[in-house]
Amino acid sequence: MLRPLVRADTEGLTAFLRGLSAESRRFSTFEGYDIAAARALCDAIARYDKLRLVLEATDSAMIVGLFELSLAIVAGDVARYRAAGVQLTEATDCRFGPTLADAFQGYRVGTLAFPLITDVVRKLGRTRIILWGGVLADNTRAIRFYEKNGFRHIGSFTGPDGFRSLDMMLDLGSRPG
Repeated sequence: MLRPLVRADTEGLTAFLRGLSAESRRFSTFEGYDIAAARALCDAIARYDKLRLVLEATDSAMIVGLFELSLAIVAGDVARYRAAGVQLTEATDCRFGPTLADAFQGYRVGTLAFPLITDVVRKLGRTRIILWGGVLADNTRAIRFYEKNGFRHIGSFTGPDGFRSLDMMLDLGSRPG
């Protein structure tokens, strides 16, 4: 089940974050992977421009995914996309950052949940999705996921960590709803 993150999710979110492997943490960075980080995410509910959705396992209430949407478009994204010929605007665009528990990666879980995400994005009045911080160029599994779900490559950049990342965008106006 996909649902909004709620304040009572601190314990479940802590277990989710702690359970992420070193590789998953490299691809999906958070401020931390402990109870303090989980508490900060839960405490931020309704305080910023973000909507965080959790995916629960069907046979339990265990959190197996965290999908983050940001309605703010940051200056760095605006500049990179503008250089690639794409004008971003907060009226139509949002940023998307998914993270799945390691045990649920590679089993089409993200692909099955993605139409629910795009439905939420449409209900928020947005028609385009960009990747939150891009996707690391060596994250081939994620790149395949994005391509399979209609994202197109916009450009590449070197992040503050020195690693090459890709900017990708999905135009929901060109996809059936």
